[in-house]
Amino acid sequence: MKVKRACMHYLGVSATSSQNHKPTSTLILLYIRPPLDVNGYLFANDVIATMEKHNSDLTNSVMRRAEAVYKNFNTTVAVEKKVGSGDAKYAICTAVEKLGADILVMGSHDYGFFKRALLGSVSDYCAKHVKCPLVVVKHPKAAKTRDDNLMHL
Repeated sequence: MKVKRACMHYLGVSATSSQNHKPTSTLILLYIRPPLDVNGYLFANDVIATMEKHNSDLTNSVMRRAEAVYKNFNTTVAVEKKVGSGDAKYAICTAVEKLGADILVMGSHDYGFFKRALLGSVSDYCAKHVKCPLVVVKHPKAAKTRDDNLMHL
């Protein structure tokens, strides 16, 4: 919800905007799925088809969840869905440049220092290579329960 409010605030609309107006801004939901690289492996066609179906189902699920966030939000912002494939950091930066984005809002896996050092950080790469402002939204920390606090005594 915070990401939605931040995007809508940046786009200059409020939750009480009417649907009767023509869209004045466009919000693009971009999902980059990892490439299905089966070169050099001996897979039967049905295995490859199953892997492609899984990728397609995952993409549809992500887009449905993203769409659900904006479904009941009355706004003058048009929402477009785009799906890409490849290495996320390169694909996102290329899409931002190609689409002429005014701002990039992306999520974070919130990896620790070691994972980020080993795997790299897509958001760090994008921060260095995109020409528009970047907002990285982290997952909210899980609230500690009373039992969690007692365990640390």
